[in-house]
Amino acid sequence: MYRRLSAVLFPVMTLFFIGSIYWGYQEHQEKNSILIKAENQYQRAFHDLSYHVEQLHRELGNTLAVNSTSQGFHRKGLVNVWRLTSEAQNEINQLPLTLLPFSKTEEFLSRIANFSYKTSVRDLTKHPLSKDEYKTLKTLYASSKEIAKDLYDVQDKVIGNNLHWMDVEIALASEKSTMDNTIIDGFKTVDKKVSEYPEINWGPSVSSMYQKRTIKMLAGGKKSPDDIKKLAAHFLDTSDTSNIKVVENGKGTEYASYSVTAKGPHSDKPLQMDFTQQGGQLIWFMNPRDVGKATMKIGEAERKGIEFLARHGYKGMKAVNYDEFSNIAVFTCVASQNGVLIYPEKLTVKVALDNGEAVGLQANDYVYEHHKRSIPKAKLKIAEARKSLNPEFKSVSEGLALILGDTGEEVLCYEFTGRINGGKYRIFINAESGLEESIEQMSTE
Repeated sequence: MYRRLSAVLFPVMTLFFIGSIYWGYQEHQEKNSILIKAENQYQRAFHDLSYHVEQLHRELGNTLAVNSTSQGFHRKGLVNVWRLTSEAQNEINQLPLTLLPFSKTEEFLSRIANFSYKTSVRDLTKHPLSKDEYKTLKTLYASSKEIAKDLYDVQDKVIGNNLHWMDVEIALASEKSTMDNTIIDGFKTVDKKVSEYPEINWGPSVSSMYQKRTIKMLAGGKKSPDDIKKLAAHFLDTSDTSNIKVVENGKGTEYASYSVTAKGPHSDKPLQMDFTQQGGQLIWFMNPRDVGKATMKIGEAERKGIEFLARHGYKGMKAVNYDEFSNIAVFTCVASQNGVLIYPEKLTVKVALDNGEAVGLQANDYVYEHHKRSIPKAKLKIAEARKSLNPEFKSVSEGLALILGDTGEEVLCYEFTGRINGGKYRIFINAESGLEESIEQMSTE
């Protein structure tokens, strides 16, 4: 009997054994294939990065080499600098450097990209490169030469010693900072050198992009937790502060704020709010209640949202766009001054479509940008600005608006809202030059 059983089981077990070996071999082959593909991807991104940084250096040199009156070539050169820098940033993002300190180099490339873009998009015939901008370009030319050389040194070692990027990923994942790795050491060296570069004058348009919003920018004195409780109670239209809890965030830092939780009137889920410590201004509010079936139209919800904003001190707001999800309408609203829409002072309000209750508010931009402005007069008549529109554009509303231009400065424009090619658009025409300053596609009702 045992002979018969073994005679049956032995071939079966042999087949299972052979099958398991084959399966393991297949798994090993697939794993190796994935590792090879990943390694090839890393190698390609790294070598492309070295090439594009070298090309960036060359393009900066070409831009500096031509006559100061060659505005056309300056624009072309700066556009190429922006393109090459963007490609270099993309290649950095493809490398396993998330755990490696390479932030200074990434920020440096980001600033080069923004500087070249913002300089190239302006009218260089009217506003040619200034002496400070030439000085900045010369500094970038010298700095990019050093970065390119250091990257090529790493590249030579990678090729000469047949180094693998997968080893870098393993070294970073193991968190063994003392581990000797030529690639890691090379990138650390590059980043250290970049961090030691002297301060560069990027100009106001680029510097403003990296300006951090802090409580120092806000008016009013510092508020205590008790002050915030009272402000939260006033916002919720109640005098009872017993169910309101306040927690300080970032104590002692320039980002200090307060988070508030309070019992909701119609839900077990707590209401949530954030206030600035300086001035006690509300920057965020959310009522996370379950929203029922939609019973009202968007126009009525918009009216409810504007009324909610007016009750809480955001007067004169106008909805300029909306979106809808999960029976909630989200309206983007902007402030106005003397009939001019102020787009930097924007906020969003969420309105539940079951009963018109405001269930969310995001007012960060409004809080930091709200102030009295001296708005210039439009040099063009609206009829002249209208001539810049596509003849097929069907305008349904128009007016003056202040927006942030490509240079980061506020620009007075004529705003035209209308339809073309089956879509709804908002087009901003510069009220001084008559050129298209910006265009946005809007949600269709």
